[in-house]
Amino acid sequence: MNRIWSEEAKLERWLEVELAATDAWVELGVVPAEDARELRSRAEAPTPERVAEIEAQTHHDLAAFVDAVAEQVGPPARYLHYGLTSSDVLDTALALHLRAAGELIMDGIDGLLEALRARANEHRATVMVGRTHGIHAEPTTFGVKLASFAFEVARGRERVASALAQARYGKISGAVGTYGVAEPRLEKITLERLELEAEPVSTQVVPRDRHAEVVLALALVAASIERLATEVRHMARTELAEATEPFGTGQKGSSAMPHKRNPITAERLCGLSRIVRGAAIVALENVPLWHERDISHSSAERVIIPDAFLALDYMLDRARWLVDGLQVDAARMRRNLESSHGLVFSQRLLLALVGAGMSRDDAYRQVQGNAMRAWDEEASFRELVEADAKITEQLTDGELETVFDLADAVRHAEEIVDRLDRLDQPLEVPSRV
Repeated sequence: MNRIWSEEAKLERWLEVELAATDAWVELGVVPAEDARELRSRAEAPTPERVAEIEAQTHHDLAAFVDAVAEQVGPPARYLHYGLTSSDVLDTALALHLRAAGELIMDGIDGLLEALRARANEHRATVMVGRTHGIHAEPTTFGVKLASFAFEVARGRERVASALAQARYGKISGAVGTYGVAEPRLEKITLERLELEAEPVSTQVVPRDRHAEVVLALALVAASIERLATEVRHMARTELAEATEPFGTGQKGSSAMPHKRNPITAERLCGLSRIVRGAAIVALENVPLWHERDISHSSAERVIIPDAFLALDYMLDRARWLVDGLQVDAARMRRNLESSHGLVFSQRLLLALVGAGMSRDDAYRQVQGNAMRAWDEEASFRELVEADAKITEQLTDGELETVFDLADAVRHAEEIVDRLDRLDQPLEVPSRV
């Protein structure tokens, strides 16, 4: 990823676009084939240092690039950048960068998705407590939790793929998009050589909503990774200790406290997500340009686009490492589930009482009263319920056994995890009315 966004790669892409345009001019009978062949044989991407030297005088990076290439070539260089404006090269080359960088991001997403699916299947029956508002709610399994992350990452993959597809657009249409000194056939031939699509209506630039959609898609993947990392951070807290990230031999968790095993990778992922999310805001700000263009977007996207791709590429690699090596304590999960004295069965008891004929409000109050006693007295919720005559006159021992049956409470968990098999098929996109 670093290579794709390097100065060297940028100049190589610029030259690729320039030479494709020259070859197109040959096909149109404007540039002599011999001159084009000589240009192609002699032209090499200049070094960033040489371009910088020239730019110190020209104060224009693309013009400096053209000069740096021309000094290698000699007379045929007069056909370099022939009939083009800077953004013809810059925006078309950017589409090539996005395509190459996008392929790496897609590979990274696939790797994370594979890890999540594997661990979800591994822990499909690992029972734990589900929490809402950070408070014990009802039983779930760790496999269900991981399956949720897997489907979210899969949706992110679809968004990124879609965004990259609509970003494969370049333009060779001149200073305001009207082919004032060229013609549409030049654009068509050039972009076909580069395996890109032509922007239907461009100004001097490709509209920036395309680039904003890419960065927004990256930001959503980063946010999904942050949700995963935040979950790991919570589960690693001393009071929970349900799952922790790998901790290597010789690793130190703190310079002061030798006992520490901090979730540093998960925290790092959360921090980097802010970087990518911030880039999305800037990408949106780049959409409304003045008239046929200004360059307010240019300086910003030279930072945010490479940074967003680099950050997310790293995040995907570390997130997969985190999931692959996550140390899961199933016994601790079970103890934590039991630590709330059986209160996780309160809804099942409520519905059983309603089913037995009690009004919902009466049933709610009866269950809640016992639940609050269990909280306050750290008493067994089940024992309090079994000692409550208003409940036992409504429910038999067998019915209460079903209410407090943990296996029954998570009986659909494996069915939910099995839905991961759907990811082997393309995601269905609802039709729009």
